[in-house]
Amino acid sequence: MIERMFDSVTVVGAGLAGCEAAWQLARRGVRVRLVEMRPLVMTPAHHTSRAAELVCTNSFKSDVPEVAAGLLKEEMRRLGSLVLSAADATRVPSGQDLSVDRERFADRVEAGLLEAGVERVAGELTAVDTEQPTIVATGPLTSDALARELQRLTGASNLHFYDAAAPIVFAESLDQGELFRASRYGKGAGNYLNAPLDRARYGQLVTDLVAAEQVVLHDFERTMWFEGCIPIEEMARRGPETLRYGPLKPIGLDDPRTGRWAHAIVQLRQEDAAAGLYNLVGFQTNLSWPAQRRVFRTIPGLAHVEFARLGVMHRNTFIRSPDLLHPTHLLRGSARTWLAGQLVGVEGYLESAMSGLVAGLNVAASLAGSPEIVFPDDTAIGSLVRYITTPQKLFAPMNATWGLFPPLPVIQGGPRLGKRERAAAHLARARASFDAYVDPRDWLTAPPA
Repeated sequence: MIERMFDSVTVVGAGLAGCEAAWQLARRGVRVRLVEMRPLVMTPAHHTSRAAELVCTNSFKSDVPEVAAGLLKEEMRRLGSLVLSAADATRVPSGQDLSVDRERFADRVEAGLLEAGVERVAGELTAVDTEQPTIVATGPLTSDALARELQRLTGASNLHFYDAAAPIVFAESLDQGELFRASRYGKGAGNYLNAPLDRARYGQLVTDLVAAEQVVLHDFERTMWFEGCIPIEEMARRGPETLRYGPLKPIGLDDPRTGRWAHAIVQLRQEDAAAGLYNLVGFQTNLSWPAQRRVFRTIPGLAHVEFARLGVMHRNTFIRSPDLLHPTHLLRGSARTWLAGQLVGVEGYLESAMSGLVAGLNVAASLAGSPEIVFPDDTAIGSLVRYITTPQKLFAPMNATWGLFPPLPVIQGGPRLGKRERAAAHLARARASFDAYVDPRDWLTAPPA
């Protein structure tokens, strides 16, 4: 049990960051109140009041350590991440990616919170008690009232940008005779369905996307797209070849009927363990629902497709963390208010959970009177935290990537490293650095019962 001055910690938001933070605290003997406004106040993207409801993709991205996202998973597993444990237990086939069954994933997260003794509280928090230890992790769909409170606390004038979610379709409605199953370059067990497009059909799809009716957004002054979640119609407007070098790239996907790569490929990724649902990869969109049905049914194999969920556009919210946040996730100028998740400028499920983990560990350390927890810059966790807390002119949400890691040492006269060699060098250095930091602090990986 951690010695502390306060009876409990309040965690606001039952998304991935909030659930991870609450879990990390509760498993260390801290009493946690997890406040979630749903179902009393719903968001444009959520459908339930469940903790850890996934509203966009079901993928946590690559699970191989040679990719930065894979290394981040490795570090989080070492730290006993609830989100990673639930994802591992509910994964569905998707090649080298870690993708999950949404319903079973939420079940596992909720079961973990219940087992740890986290108290769930339904209600919208509109004011932060700065005298009470609090982690605000309300994510991209923070309510208007709480966003105003965050503006007051941070002095920020604008916390908003917009992103979009891709459609999900029923597998039984696909014409699989027009599709082929394969993973890029044969990696994995062929867990994606692929719709090949020739030059003419690709050109028509681009034309249709550009001309299709969009949903009119009334409540913002300017659009600030996160580059990793641009609506597909917006990408199409950037040039006729943009999609072929983005989500519709055909490289590494041999069509078994021709033995060649198609001009472009639309990929569908399995959404659930029963393989009854598929996600249109990269097709996040702000098209109207009638336009989505019309345009997407022109894709081979989708002529009669039925949609389990159509694409939706929703608001995102984040602060300018480099000016406002300590590496511990403590808000500058505050003694007891921490922020976590997409609010702090990390992008993606995995990165959001990582941020909640860091905040939870640091609140626990603060309550115990222990030194703050700041992972080395050359680890996956440390590189992301350094990015969101280092002053910079242009700040935008960021995923885990080798580009955030400190430069590798230059060996005079040595050979120039290729992409794979650089990744291997980053990986080896990160593992050694992580071990050196974590091993003397065994409470990080093995908290008291």
